[in-house]
Amino acid sequence: MIRKLQAVALDCADPAELARFYADLLGGQVVEDPEDPDWIEVRGFEGTPLACQRVDGYRPPEWPGQQHPQQLHLDFDVDDLEEDEQRALALGATVLERTDQVRPDANWRVYADPAGHPFCLCAH
Repeated sequence: MIRKLQAVALDCADPAELARFYADLLGGQVVEDPEDPDWIEVRGFEGTPLACQRVDGYRPPEWPGQQHPQQLHLDFDVDDLEEDEQRALALGATVLERTDQVRPDANWRVYADPAGHPFCLCAH
């Protein structure tokens, strides 16, 4: 029987950089294995740990295009969309879509992490 999700792994060119981004964004800690610098985890926040793994020749997904599809994206609940957006941008995220400006009923916005993976901040 499968008991729980152990981690979500994100491909990237620089696992240390991506792990620092998510640790800072989520208030977690970077957990490195000195014997495997190509796999770095982010733990210590509410939710499933994230792992950042080096992939040679990594190409970031295109959003919303499908030439290099996103394959997955992460959604994060936030208390203050404006404040948390500013923090995410200061850490290196980029805005992909201000969904709430296009759809008045939308309570989320779409961003890319420094490796290009889409993620959403969702007003709780």
